[in-house]
Amino acid sequence: MSDSLNASSLPQFVQLTIEGEEAEKFLQGQITTDVTKIGLSYQPTALSNLKGRIDFGLWIKKQDEKQYDVVISADCVESFQAHLKKYGAFSKFETSPPTPIHPCVLDDEPTFSHKEEHNTPEDIQAWMQRSIATGNYWIVADTQGQFQPQELRLHQRGGMDYDKGCYLGQEVIARIYFKAAPKAFLHLVEGSGDTPAAGEKLGKIQVVNAIAAETGFEALVVARPQQLEDSDLTILDLPPALQADIARPQ
Repeated sequence: MSDSLNASSLPQFVQLTIEGEEAEKFLQGQITTDVTKIGLSYQPTALSNLKGRIDFGLWIKKQDEKQYDVVISADCVESFQAHLKKYGAFSKFETSPPTPIHPCVLDDEPTFSHKEEHNTPEDIQAWMQRSIATGNYWIVADTQGQFQPQELRLHQRGGMDYDKGCYLGQEVIARIYFKAAPKAFLHLVEGSGDTPAAGEKLGKIQVVNAIAAETGFEALVVARPQQLEDSDLTILDLPPALQADIARPQ
């Protein structure tokens, strides 16, 4: 397990604060979550491109009136800042410089903390293990633009609102939700051999995130059920809410 605790291989995250008169309005037109319903705890959400695929996997909370804290993978932050500058050029808000934030597990839930006591490889490892077990995926530079929110079951984790109005990629995302359903979607699996990298393909099965386990690895993957049945991977149970059909309830 020592290799899995190599700090250079562990994910890193940063937090930015978006604050100002039009911060809420701007974010409402960008992310999949209804910003008016965001509370004081980190809420998973996504910022998609015009093709309806996730460019930025985010966690967001409302720190104060007109002030939102956003967590993102550190290797995506430069492109995220460029996006904010491009789309927010005429909106009245300010964005803070990114500051490190530490993934950890509190009350059995993967979350983030500014406390230095949580800045350890063991905390990050625990966060990764719990995140993969609960479907709390994280988007890194190698997986930007690869997945649709519904494929990753974001709607089953409260990270999407289909009634909030327009946002980037909304037209494509809504069309899939109301008129079809992704044929490939998120599963939790275990396999043998080396731990695959984020974005790596195991045949036609695409890895979202993976972590070393005692006998191989565990991973969140996007695949069709038949592709998994035909593979050497073993399907594990996600939490009950993420075992439901990803299609819109009829």
